[in-house]
Amino acid sequence: MSITRNYDQVVQAVYEELRRATDKFGKFNSPHEGYAVLKEEVDELWDAIKDNASPQRQREEAIQVAAMAIRYILDVTGGPWVDTSGVPK
Repeated sequence: MSITRNYDQVVQAVYEELRRATDKFGKFNSPHEGYAVLKEEVDELWDAIKDNASPQRQREEAIQVAAMAIRYILDVTGGPWVDTSGVPK
């Protein structure tokens, strides 16, 4: 399997998790909420690592971390297309 195919599969899995979570829970209401959710996901990944969980479980947790990091960027910071003053680029 090529690295490009692996990359595409990972990006697709993160996108699907991002959509699922946003559809189910809506947007983050504040930086504090976004941080708390992201930290919870990182803690769950760390637990999977400490428990020597299967690579599949660790992958699932890592996908959730990536999705919540993107969600934070989009919901809290306004996305990469907004400068630090909040003005669209």
